[in-house]
Amino acid sequence: MPDVGEGLTEAEILKWYVKPGDTVSDGQVVCEVETAKAAVELPIPFDGLVHELRFPEGTTVDVGEVIISVNTAADGAPPQAPAAAQEAPAPAPAAPAPAPVPAVEEEAEPQVRQPVLVGYGVAASSTKRRPRQQAAATGAAPIAQAAVQGELNGHAPAPVAPVPQARPLAKPPVRKLAKDLGVDLATVVPTGPDGIVTREDVHKAAAPVEVPAAVPSQAPAPAAPAAAESRPAASAPAAEPVAPGVRETRVPIKGVRKATAQAMVGSAFTAPHVTEFVTVDVTRTMRLVEELKADRDMAGLRVNPLLLVARALLVAIRRNPEVNASWDEAAQEIVVKHYVNLGIAAATPRGLIVPNIKDAHAKTLPELASALGELVATAREGRTTPAAMQGGTVTITNVGVFGVDTGTPILNPGESAILAVGAIKLQPWVHKGKVKPRHVTTLALSFDHRLVDGELGSKVLADVAAVLEQPKRLITWA
Repeated sequence: MPDVGEGLTEAEILKWYVKPGDTVSDGQVVCEVETAKAAVELPIPFDGLVHELRFPEGTTVDVGEVIISVNTAADGAPPQAPAAAQEAPAPAPAAPAPAPVPAVEEEAEPQVRQPVLVGYGVAASSTKRRPRQQAAATGAAPIAQAAVQGELNGHAPAPVAPVPQARPLAKPPVRKLAKDLGVDLATVVPTGPDGIVTREDVHKAAAPVEVPAAVPSQAPAPAAPAAAESRPAASAPAAEPVAPGVRETRVPIKGVRKATAQAMVGSAFTAPHVTEFVTVDVTRTMRLVEELKADRDMAGLRVNPLLLVARALLVAIRRNPEVNASWDEAAQEIVVKHYVNLGIAAATPRGLIVPNIKDAHAKTLPELASALGELVATAREGRTTPAAMQGGTVTITNVGVFGVDTGTPILNPGESAILAVGAIKLQPWVHKGKVKPRHVTTLALSFDHRLVDGELGSKVLADVAAVLEQPKRLITWA
């Protein structure tokens, strides 16, 4: 089990993609595991035959434990003869035996191991290959037996099947997408750098008429704002039927759910939370969304209310930079961040995760839309990496997708503020002295009262509301 860093010490094996006797190649995904932060796929760094799966699906394994062993045979040679057979006297040869061929030792050269997880590296090491002897007519070549850790003892591997053709280059999330859509990556024309197959290539191969990144032409329903962009499309698995007479069901607390619970308890009982609310007319923002969808510069990008909410929050932070900070208890310091890693809370079948957009403050509107679309697509596939969820400074959570008007969100640990966006609904509203139907939503801002006082928190929330009510402030306040 690889060490994925970030203080994680264990992971649960969700699914094996191979079984004993299967042929595997370097880089092939063999299993899916879930850490306390995300589900990731593990590739194997060997060519050979799967000898043993050490743990079944559903088992939580400590980092460093051997989870799979692989037999690798040098040059496809048969297994080495047993020692007893080697000691048996051989019949006298009719002709003098040829002189033994000395072992040829390959020159030692540094080898850099490839990362076993996307986004995580492993330390480089210098290795030296074992001396190799040329096989005689009746001799046998030695067997290279390898596992994730150590070598196998006492097991004779089966001959290795011919090495398959080079596998198409693609990241694990893209391979999973191709598998779900029934697309053979070997038939996909890659357009990524260095011949890498991208997510768009897979979608084109599955349905050439569809462009997944295209913006929907329909206007969003009033009751469902951009919150849909922060929740993955994949729904939670249907609950299994309960047998008659069963009054309780116990579900183990593990994985993302366990980590979320621990983080929320720590946050709620460490940082003194204060939540403020404001109800705002966002009719002009909804109109701007429709105009941006038709803009050529935004073609192919996700344009929705959440995009403008994110931009409004970034403007408010720029005007009130002290809110973008953290509390260092050990050093007794307030750490003001001069960058914004904008977190977007996403509900997944495995629990709540909060990936963030790095350096969101420095992105243009098209760049922010692209980053937001990529974040959502990755979360939908359940392939958000732990690195994507580290280093956040402020978060947006969109409860409006559930038809909820507002809430009192709990801070993401280490952050000082979180903005909740409620459902955008048509409501009677007094506009220019007359009651008219307007698009209205309620915003809620929770903040850490140790470093954000009521005045600062109120200014930030008021600025976000002002930008959403009059989107032209995106220009005048820039």
